[in-house]
This record gives sequence, C-alpha cells and structure tokens, in this order.
Amino acid sequence: MINYLEIVKEAWKGYDPSRMIQTIEDISPMVSTNRVYKVTFTDEDFIIAKLSTFGKYEHFKEDHRIIHSLSNNLLYPFENLLAKSLLKNNHVYTYRHRKGKIDAWVVFYNPSRVMQRMPRRLQEGHIRSFGRQIAKFHLACSRIRNVLPKSSKTLRTDINTLMDELDNNEKQFGGKANVDLTRYHCEQFLKNRTRCNAGSFETIPVFIDWNIGNFSVVDNFELFSRWDYDWFRMSSRMMDFYFFSRVVSDAGDRTVFSYLMGPMNEERFFVFLSEYHKINPLIADEIRFLREVYRFFILNYVIKNGNYFFSEQYAKKLQAEAFEIYLPSVDRDFDPEKIIDHLKIRS
Repeated sequence: MINYLEIVKEAWKGYDPSRMIQTIEDISPMVSTNRVYKVTFTDEDFIIAKLSTFGKYEHFKEDHRIIHSLSNNLLYPFENLLAKSLLKNNHVYTYRHRKGKIDAWVVFYNPSRVMQRMPRRLQEGHIRSFGRQIAKFHLACSRIRNVLPKSSKTLRTDINTLMDELDNNEKQFGGKANVDLTRYHCEQFLKNRTRCNAGSFETIPVFIDWNIGNFSVVDNFELFSRWDYDWFRMSSRMMDFYFFSRVVSDAGDRTVFSYLMGPMNEERFFVFLSEYHKINPLIADEIRFLREVYRFFILNYVIKNGNYFFSEQYAKKLQAEAFEIYLPSVDRDFDPEKIIDHLKIRS
C-alpha cells in the first residue's frame, strides 16, 4: 500500500519546510489513479497537490514546464486561465518519490478560481459560444507556440511504444485476437497520419481531456479557468476535438461514461465546428484526421495506458468496450466528408 499523504508531506518539506501543514484532504474525483489533495497550512492558507504514478516522471516534469511557460505567455483574455504551478528558484517545483516498486511524483498548484460550470447538457446558444471561445483559445496558443519549451512526446512514438508492448506481452492485452486488432489499428493510424499530411499540421498545446468538470466559464460563457492536465501534450489542435464533441453531445455530461464515437456524428458537433471554423478556419485534411484522433485516443489512453491511468473498475470496462465497440467502429461509423461538405471546405 502506498502512503500518499506521507509522500505529499515529503514533497512539501522539499519545497518549504518552514510552513507547517495542518490538514491534507483528499479531493480526488476517483476516476483515475492520480490523486488530488487540498493542503491547508496552520495559517489557513491552502494549495492543491497533484500526485501521479501515471506515465513517466520526465514527461510529467516536461509537461508542467511547458504549461508554466504557456500560462505566463498567454495574453488577454486568457492570461489567468490556467492553474499556476508553484515555483522554486524560478522553476516549476516537482518532487519524485522512489522507494522499492513505488515511483510517484508531486506538483503543487495555487487553487484555481472557479466561476460557473457549464450545464450538463448544452443548449444551441451554449454550443455556439463554446465553439467561438475554443477557436479564440486555440488561436492564442498558436500565437505563442514558438516561444514554448520543446516536447519529447509525439503521436508516432506513443504508437510505436504500444506496438513494442504488443510484441512483448500478448497476455496483457487479453490474448491474440485483441493483439491482432490493436496492431491493425496502430498500422492504420500510422498510414492514415501520413495520408492526412498530419506532419504538416501546426503544433500547439492541447489538453485533450475537455470534460465539463475541468473548466469554468463566466456569464457569457467565456472561458474563465482550466485545470487538470493529465493528458496535456504538444500536438495538432485536432487532438482536442473528440472531447469537444463530448462536451456538446446530446447525452451531455455523465457520471458513468464510455468513449463512443457517436458524438462526432451529431448535428450538435457540426454546430460547434461551424462556429469554430468562422474564427479559426479548418482544412479538409484536419477534418479527415479526426478519425485518427479518435483512433489514437482509444489506442493510447484506453488500451496502452488505461491500466495505469484509470481506476481498476473503469480500466476494465473501457478496455473491454475498446475491443468490442470502439475500435470496430472507427472505420465504419465516421465519415469526415460530411463535415467537410457542411463547412464548405475546399479539398
């Protein structure tokens, strides 16, 4: 058993032992293996601690370095959007705990101010406002992309890592049939990535996990605050769009969830894309890449990393659905040409 609270205490001692902790409250959503804590000091000030055992420490540290640079360089109206990591000696402070088989790392944040949560099910006006806001945010990220630190993670390296794991541990994936299906979709992703000219797409910061519980808005539905950076990476803006389709879907936000492709086929998503496209135009190859965005998400975050990121009950459920429902639907149930026609994009 891992004593998470002791690791958080150790992390704080490494940051500032002069300030005494009074209480540590677990405020984790309990969907993932990551833990979130409210750390209150004896003077009643508090901060947020994020503890992770998911992925690699080097990527965790690298991501927070990029996010810190992003938060400092974003201009109005997004200059205060992102939760700020605590710094020590002008660097984002991260703490790594390694003991036996335990490898965990911690980062501290100033608390994010939270205004309004979007409704669980959006009305058309909400969807249009959200589309315009995200278009403006992506533009803001694009303008500062050249001053951000470099990232070592790429879509290609993640898929190649998964293919190596398929060769080395068939049992982990539930047997030969699942391995063969996964390998086929890895190969399709790499082939179609080239076919869509994805290597030419602009690289910007993307957060991917845009569920309604990860951001807040003000009265006119402008973005106010954004937190939870579990799946952050530098990549094509299209990596965000599957989750945008989920935010605007007819089903709305749900406590028990699946990762079905359906939301990308809904008219409500077309409305979102229309508003986005007016401000930050999309090209045909980017729309075609949406299929690969979904495929990559299932391959990388559900199949490859699901056991490490999601709690056990969710990992089992989502991985079973991945093999039975999600992957078989990728090439069958999504036609990007409908969106291209809807947006009147010239191929």
